[in-house]
Amino acid sequence: MIRVLIADDQAMVRQGFGALLAAQPDLLVVGDAADGAQAVAQARRLDPDVVLMDVRMPVLDGLAATRKLLGDRPTDRPRVLILTTFDLDDYVYEALRAGASGFLLKDAPAADLIHAVRVVAGGDALLAPTVTRRLIAEFAARPHRQRPRPTALAALTPRETEVLRLIAQGWSNGEIAAELVVAEQTVKTHVGRILAKLQLRDRAQAVVLAYETGLVAAGE
Repeated sequence: MIRVLIADDQAMVRQGFGALLAAQPDLLVVGDAADGAQAVAQARRLDPDVVLMDVRMPVLDGLAATRKLLGDRPTDRPRVLILTTFDLDDYVYEALRAGASGFLLKDAPAADLIHAVRVVAGGDALLAPTVTRRLIAEFAARPHRQRPRPTALAALTPRETEVLRLIAQGWSNGEIAAELVVAEQTVKTHVGRILAKLQLRDRAQAVVLAYETGLVAAGE
């Protein structure tokens, strides 16, 4: 069972999402929270696999709550799926930078929400190439600064470095496999090793790291 915590300041939203997820045989809603501070406290107490985190909440907003929750957690749990009505680049970037594993609009179809919970619970990032390209645009709009690469990047093989660079440019596993003329499973293996070596939760964090360290420059 995938244990889910729902954090949203609107009771009807919490109840609606709760009913939708509870109807799935593999999902269990273990609790809810009306603000970011409650979300952090409930997550620490209930130990969910996934936290559905609204962005705009009182006391502590969803981005601050995500940073607080994930900043002191060395493990992969919980994974945070950001929910918002605002399709803004700043939210996408800040949510991923805070350590969230995905970003979903509240008006997405019910099937997308269910799929998103399963994806992030399984250890993958809900980060489509279109979202990656928006993240790239965010970096492109910022003044260019030379950033030292962390020594951890030295642990990557040349092929792993190449795969990380393509991930950061918005390429899917299938596209990377075609470009490098290898099987898609081989790409997945490379991605797994990259995440392990860099101690990253998922693909989303890999994209952010690649740009913030200067491995890839906006516009490449």
